[in-house]
Amino acid sequence: MAQYANIIIDISHEKLDKTFQYKIPEAMQDQLQVGVRVLIPFGKGNRAMTGYVVEITDVAEYDPEKMKEIKKIDTEGIAIESQLIALAAWIRKNYGATMNQALKTVIPIKEKTSEKIYRQVKLTLSTEEAADQLCQYEKKHSTARIRLLQALMEHPVIDYEVVTRKLNVTAAVIRTMTEQGVVKVESMRSYRNPVKPEQAGTYVKVLNPLQQQAVDTITANAAGEKKPCLIHGVTGSGKTEVYMELIAEAISQGKQCIVLIPEIALTYQTVMRFYSRFGDRISIMNSKLSAGERYDQFERAKRGDVDVMIGPRSALFTPFPNLGYIIIDEEHENSYKSETMPRYHAREVAIERAKMCGATVVLGSATPSVDSFYKADRGEYLMISMPERVEKRPMPVCHIVDLRQELAAQNYSVLSRKLYELMEERLEKKEQIMLFLNRRGMAGFVSCRACGHVMKCPHCDVSLSAHNNGKLVCHYCGYEQSNVKICPECGSKYIGGFKAGTQKIQEMVQKTFPKARILRMDADTTKSKDSYEQILSAFANEEADILIGTQMIVKGHDFPKVTLVGVLAADLSLGVPDYRAAERTFQLLTQAAGRAGRGTHEGEVVIQTYQPEHYSIICAAAQDYGGFYEQEIFYRQMMHYPPVWHMLSVLVASPWEETAEEVSRSMTESVLETHPKLLLVGPAEATVSKIKDMYRRVFYIRHQDYEKLVEIKDELEFFLDQCSAKNISVQFDFNPMNGF
Repeated sequence: MAQYANIIIDISHEKLDKTFQYKIPEAMQDQLQVGVRVLIPFGKGNRAMTGYVVEITDVAEYDPEKMKEIKKIDTEGIAIESQLIALAAWIRKNYGATMNQALKTVIPIKEKTSEKIYRQVKLTLSTEEAADQLCQYEKKHSTARIRLLQALMEHPVIDYEVVTRKLNVTAAVIRTMTEQGVVKVESMRSYRNPVKPEQAGTYVKVLNPLQQQAVDTITANAAGEKKPCLIHGVTGSGKTEVYMELIAEAISQGKQCIVLIPEIALTYQTVMRFYSRFGDRISIMNSKLSAGERYDQFERAKRGDVDVMIGPRSALFTPFPNLGYIIIDEEHENSYKSETMPRYHAREVAIERAKMCGATVVLGSATPSVDSFYKADRGEYLMISMPERVEKRPMPVCHIVDLRQELAAQNYSVLSRKLYELMEERLEKKEQIMLFLNRRGMAGFVSCRACGHVMKCPHCDVSLSAHNNGKLVCHYCGYEQSNVKICPECGSKYIGGFKAGTQKIQEMVQKTFPKARILRMDADTTKSKDSYEQILSAFANEEADILIGTQMIVKGHDFPKVTLVGVLAADLSLGVPDYRAAERTFQLLTQAAGRAGRGTHEGEVVIQTYQPEHYSIICAAAQDYGGFYEQEIFYRQMMHYPPVWHMLSVLVASPWEETAEEVSRSMTESVLETHPKLLLVGPAEATVSKIKDMYRRVFYIRHQDYEKLVEIKDELEFFLDQCSAKNISVQFDFNPMNGF
């Protein structure tokens, strides 16, 4: 049977938009696979060019008689680029996207920025020859040439800029001396390095028995089975020290490592910990780097100038030729899931890349995602437990405050009586306080301030979303009802959302404690390039008594003087219309509580909530992951939610509302016709039903087998190819972290 290969001719970053199809000779059919580098005839002159196979198919795009054949497989191809292209093909297949979208994800530097060239002037003569030449210049009174030659006789290599600026020697003089064979100018590429190590300090290796045991278990696994490893370590247990020891072991074997950290936690403090251990063999990627800096980091990795790349999701595609470990810290974080096409999850892509190159994936978190813990529980991942803090420091004491009782006692402040009392005490002792406002996803849901009741869908056990048309809507099944003005549970008229933001809370706290020095960290105060670091550094240097902020203040920061953490309105994230709401609430509260008592003094945490009986809040206060997981996984099993079942959400958008409705309905009917036993919900309006004049419809499909959902995604793509409707946009999202 005839086979054809779709090939990218040039993978330089400007030309990822075009593939060409070639016949695969019969003798090559068993050897050729996606990612392989090949030689092909190209253009009218059929000149031999290299290309990369991005797809193998039995469907010819045009007349096979006119199609050229692949000349040969290039066995000397660059393995790392082949591997990344094969990874792009895997992403396209498993997440639903075009090959171009997948390639641009995996090779994210789209255009080569101007190179930074570093030039030096070098003496080419021996000492005796230089002395003779100096005499000749002196006879002719060539002062500029004398000045340069004398400088080079002392220092045989001088920076070009020093010659022109400090020695005042013109380019014309340098050119003349080059023509005379006295000097030569050497140009070399200078690679920007975003890590500035001036304050790195020194590293002292001290591992406690639990940390050493974790290292030994993971290295033994890496030498054998290479299972993904999940480190479940409480906040402050020293997971970073374990990561660094694993990296050191990999480097000693000539391997490189990638460390993924949520962008929000990629702080100067974190980077310097790694720099003090590995020096300038580390580099970082983040969204604040210029295009030139990002390009240079990938070039440095390819050249072998870097052993460790630290960064958010995109750092996963660093072109290291010999990967040892891919470490994903705070693996539960939502930011590891892409919210643009292709909607891949960094954890799953890391595991696939590790399989391709024989590396090992290490996941770490104090509050692992239910997905990862489920796989570890079933033996798919290797579980490593670190249940104690470093130096056996005690976990903080947690108090749960019922805000309904505060309201009944006529306390209308954002600070409960317990939190006020503890804040007063800490300020007197000159200790630091963090106030965390759990604002995640607060827009939309409606609750009662008197009793805490949240308006929920009677069919799906998620909260209803408030729409501007006065309706409350469920985005899982389409159920809707009119907005409520009286609480159906207690009859109270105190119905609404949580209105106070961080700025308002800062004003209230300042009024309550006028002498306190307060810093605020949120989206408004961290807009400039260095503002994030400046606020954290100021707080670390004890320039403030209280730090108020959203989730960005609870991500992995270590402030030894913080002995009190107040969580304001802890249950706001429980009201989000999402089956993961309890998981996210538990994670945020546990991480927030983990900021207290990391130094020599014991810590306390006050969790203020309208739902003190909710299992996510009770378990977070007790730092009881096991108890939370048992209840949460039971709920997921009952409701057929991930990770027990898998979910595919499909978004259909069109500039015409009728078209969006018609195509989404036709797609669901087509799926049910082929797979009548599927669990399918929708189509219904998306959370935001219209964006930029595009009407949006969404439907959800659930099944126990992920591969079955991939198969359905392929069928829907084929359906769309045959569909006559125009101006239709369709997006697929597997096991969505955030709805459409």
